[in-house]
Amino acid sequence: MLLEIARSRGILFVGGKGGVGKTSVAAALALARARDGARVLVVSTDPAHSLGEAWDRRLSDALTRVYDAGAGFVDAVEIDPQSTIDRHFATVADTMLRLLPDRLHQSAQQHLEQARSAPGSHESAVLERIAQLIESSRDSHDLVIFDTAPSGHTLRLLALPQQLTGWTETLLASRDRSERFAAAARSVVGTKDPEPTADTELRRTLIARRDRFAHMRASITDPDQTSFIVVGIAERLPVAESIDVVRQLDALGIAPAAIVVNRRSPSDAGPVLAERHGREEEHLAVLRAAAGAIPIAQIPLLPGDLAGGDALAALADQLVGASSD
Repeated sequence: MLLEIARSRGILFVGGKGGVGKTSVAAALALARARDGARVLVVSTDPAHSLGEAWDRRLSDALTRVYDAGAGFVDAVEIDPQSTIDRHFATVADTMLRLLPDRLHQSAQQHLEQARSAPGSHESAVLERIAQLIESSRDSHDLVIFDTAPSGHTLRLLALPQQLTGWTETLLASRDRSERFAAAARSVVGTKDPEPTADTELRRTLIARRDRFAHMRASITDPDQTSFIVVGIAERLPVAESIDVVRQLDALGIAPAAIVVNRRSPSDAGPVLAERHGREEEHLAVLRAAAGAIPIAQIPLLPGDLAGGDALAALADQLVGASSD
């Protein structure tokens, strides 16, 4: 069931409460799809990156090949928000210093330094990098899987494209009004239109940013292109958070394709685990009632640490073979 979802989508977000195995599921699903012949990019958006540990490889903000099955492969990226912020502000600084008069350079630099550490800079940088990766992977990869941060952070991040698109539209509308008034004033006094200035370049930048976020918003809310896989475990708090994630995703217009219940205790491995299995069934009943038509896949508790290609391959086998409730 999970492999069929991965085959039919171009973008998957994997998320849920912290510590439930989101990264392992994302990495194993990427491996399973690569064995199926697909070109897969798996991206960690979590500031506390663990994708490299899952693959037992050192990762960075640049693409690294972590698995090669011939026709199919997996590339991996751990988004570095600071690098994205640095690149963005270097570009902005270059433009500002090139277009502004020398007397304004110092105040412009001070403004940029303040903006660099402003609230929301981290989230905006991560979102910018996600949008870039979606655009750049369109021809090079068949599937992009985002291994996301814990639920609250991810849901705020997914709400940003619509907010930033609206904010940019407001800025553009304000500039349009100002330009119309200025043009009307010039026509009254008979002066010529000015040569292109920083305003022209700023407008081009705003339009490009608006279009990038609008495209991202359209992509992540298209259920034929993008889905969200919620990962949890059969305990009270993770089940409650999984239910809340499903509700908030629905409000954002993002389709939850499946819920993965990870690390299910066996019922035939002694009285302690059998008792735990029974309590898990009670929590699963609550999840099933709330999930409605969303399929639920159960993954058993596996031995050892889920790190390295062999361990991920074992988990991939479980994901491929998992049937839905």
